[in-house]
Amino acid sequence: MANATLSDLAESASISSPPSTMEIAKDRVFRGLTRGFAWLTVLVVFLVVYEVATKAMPAISEHGFRFVTSSTWDVQNEEFGVLPEIWGTLYSSLLALLIGGFFGVSIAIFLTQDFLPHRVEWAFKNIVELLAAIPSVVYGLWGIFVVIPMLRPVAGWLHENLGWIPFFKTSLSGPGMLPAALVLSIMILPTVSAISRDALSNVPRKLKEAAFGLGATRWEAIIGVIVPTASTGIFGALVLGFGRALGETMALAMLVGNSNQMSLSLFSPGNTLASLLANHFPEAGEREEPVLMYAALILLAITLLVNICGAFVLKHASARMRGATK
Repeated sequence: MANATLSDLAESASISSPPSTMEIAKDRVFRGLTRGFAWLTVLVVFLVVYEVATKAMPAISEHGFRFVTSSTWDVQNEEFGVLPEIWGTLYSSLLALLIGGFFGVSIAIFLTQDFLPHRVEWAFKNIVELLAAIPSVVYGLWGIFVVIPMLRPVAGWLHENLGWIPFFKTSLSGPGMLPAALVLSIMILPTVSAISRDALSNVPRKLKEAAFGLGATRWEAIIGVIVPTASTGIFGALVLGFGRALGETMALAMLVGNSNQMSLSLFSPGNTLASLLANHFPEAGEREEPVLMYAALILLAITLLVNICGAFVLKHASARMRGATK
């Protein structure tokens, strides 16, 4: 008994002893390395923006803001505009976010609220995460050979019977906005699902039990208590998914149609900034390269603006929720 007491005292003394010189040095080195890598990340972002902006300066000086408002892309006459590409980028990404966001959050609820046995839940979670490992070119091929033929009869019926609605005013003859958005929604699904799942899992179980104690049903507790509590994390997942959709290149280049036009129709072909860069850069000449860098700068600005606005809204939503709980 005495020996046990002495060993406990020795362990407590070693735990409460001040750090050694070596431990202090290791801590400072680790702190310096993490701070250095953090600043290095910021520096890399600024270098990327600087390089793209420098190479785009000739096009910015020549075309100015007209480049953003024009819809003509004529290399022979040196007339360039990316308004249809900006429209296509935002339109396809928003459609993908609506579809992928709904299913991503639904999957997260399904996998965190004890609807499935643990083993089946683990299998479903890994299957969803495996979607992120599929190359985008495979998604593009799947969209061409599976999604487009599957959608064509439905699109034809909608166009014939509901063609007066702007979303169905054209038929689906091949690549178009809806096939691109559907494939893009599947590509962002793992991101939205994983982050939403973590946010829902971090909701204290006592909140759910308290809702049950007040007489709430299972779905009332999920919709009225758990999802609002995790809404900040879910919103962050949607912002990240939207950012992921904005920059997707290969699958969109294969499915969106690469047509320089603007339309609300889901079946009309379109174009995106990323697809424009992928299709034109390999054969770009000296006159076209600065213009493409200008388009890349616009895409970078849109992506950064989306992330900054998302972080701003997220910060204010978190502060408002903390104030509501006090």
